[in-house]
Amino acid sequence: MNQSARGMWGGSASITLLVVTVAAYLIQASAFTDVIRLFALWPLATPGAINMGDGTSLATGFGLWQLVTYGFLHGGLAHLFFNMFALYMFGLPIERLWGTRRFLIFYFVCMVGAGLVQLAVAQFTGEIYPTIGASGAVFGLLLAFGMMYPNSRIMLLFPPIPMKAKWFVIVYGLLTLVFGVTGTMPGIAHFAHLGGMLFGLGLILYWASQARTGR
Repeated sequence: MNQSARGMWGGSASITLLVVTVAAYLIQASAFTDVIRLFALWPLATPGAINMGDGTSLATGFGLWQLVTYGFLHGGLAHLFFNMFALYMFGLPIERLWGTRRFLIFYFVCMVGAGLVQLAVAQFTGEIYPTIGASGAVFGLLLAFGMMYPNSRIMLLFPPIPMKAKWFVIVYGLLTLVFGVTGTMPGIAHFAHLGGMLFGLGLILYWASQARTGR
């Protein structure tokens, strides 16, 4: 995607998050089993050991820190690339608009919120599998960009057509909801993505109400 909301952007925190996430992926690649065991987001109902199907078991389970650490792990180079590309494209202008402190609060609220929604979904379905990726936080940034720059044009990669940011957010959110409800594209935490958008929307509305009351 490409967009033309503003010219030159600052965004030291956005770039730092990008670098740290890439570094985490390299660490993950070198010690995959231990990193996933300790730092991926595991459901609350995860037993103390997971059968790996080859006669071995993996000692793991839910830890509170995983609500943050899971967002720095990824399932492959494509997963990493698209999330970091979106962080760069949407995070930088949002950080410049809001400032570093508010941007970081927003990013991690969306990440933790997405994780909480994923835990709730896993508890409901009873499925046991780890969740990784910054997509929940990135979906929150996408929502923020659509709300802050609604008429900015985004050039999609697939298909290569321009679309206003507000319509892109609506279409993407609806598709994600449909995919989650219908089970389309299994293996992707669609409801976690929606959770990131939901918590992001809640925080934006909260900040707006605080601004109206002069706090």
